[in-house]
Amino acid sequence: MVVDTTTNELDIEIEGLTYTYEGAGSPALKDISLRFERGKMTCLLGRNGSGKSTLARCLNGLLLPGEGRVLSCGLETSDRSNALEVSRRVAMVFQNPDTQMVGETVEEEVAFGPENLGLPTSEIRERVDYALEQAGITELAARQPLRLSQGQKQLVAIAGAIAMKPDFLVSDEATSMLDYSARLRVVELFERLRRGGMGIIHVTHFLEEATLADSVVVLDDGLVVASGTPRDTLGDPGKVRALGLDPLAVTIVAYELEKHGFSVPEDVLTVKELLAWLYA
Repeated sequence: MVVDTTTNELDIEIEGLTYTYEGAGSPALKDISLRFERGKMTCLLGRNGSGKSTLARCLNGLLLPGEGRVLSCGLETSDRSNALEVSRRVAMVFQNPDTQMVGETVEEEVAFGPENLGLPTSEIRERVDYALEQAGITELAARQPLRLSQGQKQLVAIAGAIAMKPDFLVSDEATSMLDYSARLRVVELFERLRRGGMGIIHVTHFLEEATLADSVVVLDDGLVVASGTPRDTLGDPGKVRALGLDPLAVTIVAYELEKHGFSVPEDVLTVKELLAWLYA
């Protein structure tokens, strides 16, 4: 995850990023250096106020570095002439889908971004159809967004981002207001997009979602305090608590079984894996 000195225009590279909100006594982000790769899913974790949402907003130029730099697909975000292209290549979805709706119908909502790019009507049509299909909501095309469930609304918001054909999708707590089944549907969509070559950066406080990622970055007080694979980062409940997070229930069960003399594999991270060991 740590950036090297070679620029890759397919990735997002962060070098020495420090960001301070106006009037704040200390930086929200402190000397952050990371790389996010296309075709990979990274989860950003951390307690409230750790800086993860601030970092997410720096990736597509919503916030600009105070110090250091962010190169999104080779484009310097602090160069405002890059703003439109950065926002196209690094799309964002947010916590509350209601604040993201502007269209009278789902179809109009998904078409909004491509229309603002000034694309031909035929290409807009193609992009809308593609995005609705990817999000699994083609049947909702004529519906009014505000009459949908929260989960459906979030899928519409993500479809709008997909229609921009970005290289990266940044999700800032996009699953936090959803019930379990809706969260699962959104995360499954992220998985499909990742398999299709899109980079996914998902801010979440649900560690179960992080187990599906290629990598995990944990922030605390504006600093990167841990990074690595989900298995390496989240497998030890004691270490997870020390990072200010609630451990996965399955890792707690595995730890307790180990204490009572059972030889549980050290890398058990999911219920499915634990059950496989129990019934082996």
